[in-house]
Amino acid sequence: MTITIKTVLGWRDIARMAEGETLALSQPAWDRIINASRIVERIVETGVRAYGINTGVGALSDTVVDRASQSRLSRNIILSHACGIGALLAPREVRAIIAAQIANFAHGHSGVRAEIVQHLIAFLEKNCIPDVPSKGSAGYLTHNAHNALVLIGEGSASVAGTRMSGREALTAIGLEPLVLGAKEGLSLVNGTACATGLASVALARAERLLDWADAIAALTLEAAGCQIAAFDAAVLALRHSKGIGHVGASLRARLAGSELIAAAHGRRTQDALSLRAVPHAHGGARDVFDASAFVVNQELASVTDNPAVSGTPEQPIVSSEAHAVAPALALAADSLATALAQVSAMSERRMDRLVNPLVSGLPPFLASDPGSNSGFMIAQYTAAALANENRRLSAPASTDGGITSGLQEDFLAHPTPAANKLLALIDNAEYILAIELMAAAQAHEFLVGTGSRAPGTDAVYKAVRAIVPPYADDRPLSHDIETLRRLVSKAAAPAIS
Repeated sequence: MTITIKTVLGWRDIARMAEGETLALSQPAWDRIINASRIVERIVETGVRAYGINTGVGALSDTVVDRASQSRLSRNIILSHACGIGALLAPREVRAIIAAQIANFAHGHSGVRAEIVQHLIAFLEKNCIPDVPSKGSAGYLTHNAHNALVLIGEGSASVAGTRMSGREALTAIGLEPLVLGAKEGLSLVNGTACATGLASVALARAERLLDWADAIAALTLEAAGCQIAAFDAAVLALRHSKGIGHVGASLRARLAGSELIAAAHGRRTQDALSLRAVPHAHGGARDVFDASAFVVNQELASVTDNPAVSGTPEQPIVSSEAHAVAPALALAADSLATALAQVSAMSERRMDRLVNPLVSGLPPFLASDPGSNSGFMIAQYTAAALANENRRLSAPASTDGGITSGLQEDFLAHPTPAANKLLALIDNAEYILAIELMAAAQAHEFLVGTGSRAPGTDAVYKAVRAIVPPYADDRPLSHDIETLRRLVSKAAAPAIS
């Protein structure tokens, strides 16, 4: 499917393109791009001093570059800024960055030629994925520069999964290397497309994760014999939160008709907080998710170049500002990371309650033969280790600060590190929830004959048993964890019938 830019895109559009959908521009979007390019051409002709067009960049912003050297300046910006390090970003993350960059250019304030946007669209259409190292951006520059290398026939890329040089990649998709004009090098490394694209992928993964968190928690709550009165709509409505209301409704629907829940009525005065506060933790995360999604959509609706060009070719305006700085985006990624760290920490606590014979009422560690079998004893260790790592990953990147470019850039918001950190935390959270899911399904093996599951939880249980059999210390658990993590990360949570 092809997504067309008319005015602005949302994070869901970027996430869909990350997964393989393609992009087209409406004629008004093309007209905006062409008008901005002509404005830059006019600035070059008149020689009016404008940052990054006929001056150096960063601390060299007062150094004037003559007209003959402006194309070389653009090329050199790409080459010098491509200093990323570390493992490569995943293809879907690179596609998301490219899509977000095209969306920024389509606002018509960047000044790049239409040919550059056409090349980037072709990257998405032909699945040409530049090699983009994951580390090295305080804001955005290095990631964007590695994407831009391939446009000029440098760097390296994969086309349909085959790795090759940037020039070979262009040939493979029927394109020639571009010779960049004035400002184009700066526009290609500038803006917040990197963090915005990564954050869009993170939002898509987080949304799926939160749905699974509710479904998995319901299966655990049923196995633990929770006191469902705590989730009554009227009770939860006493605390005002859209997220709490959503999770409460989800749990009630998922557990409706459960004989196990009915049999547990009145068994305890109240449950432990890892059970009783599921709507509050999961709901709080959903509220933070909504706020973070708003910020990412706001970013996509914004011009994030410095400088921005406007006006007309006859009356060009170039504005030096700080729109490429993204404190709000960094704060949004940090906030969502903290929320998901809390959700995954609660998941580990629920899993511990299932395996802990002191509180579960089930065989120790859900072992079929406790003593000779260890069951899920060490799986809980793994979940605890990952939850601990997530606590470290939830430390904010947005407050790290730093000084670059000879004091010219003496405030750094770190949106890209914040987005990368969020993606790493989601990796861990998916594993933690997969471990809880594995344990909850195992717990139900010991409840056969004591009452039926709810249709909503039975759908979750059957999704597990379709790919992972009950455990009897008869195989390494790591394979089961990986299998269920793929389920949680790739598939939607089973529907509530």
